[in-house]
Amino acid sequence: MANTPQSKKRARQNERRFAVNKARRSRIRTFIRKVEEAIESGDKDAATSALRAAQPEMMRGVTRGVFHKNTASRKISRLSARVKALG
Repeated sequence: MANTPQSKKRARQNERRFAVNKARRSRIRTFIRKVEEAIESGDKDAATSALRAAQPEMMRGVTRGVFHKNTASRKISRLSARVKALG
């Protein structure tokens, strides 16, 4: 357990950041799930619009430090390839 005042404060800060990051991660996953559900249903228009909504959300997660840049880029690339393949 944290003993010094500094380590106690860091523990409090870590808890707060964890909650915020968890909410952000969950929100991003929801956007990704909407794209995947649209792909599953075969609706290209819905998938395209869902992907357009998901892209800035994912990159915002990168800016906030929730995901690594390459991870988000890879996910966006794979999703867009799947949307494009729906012809």
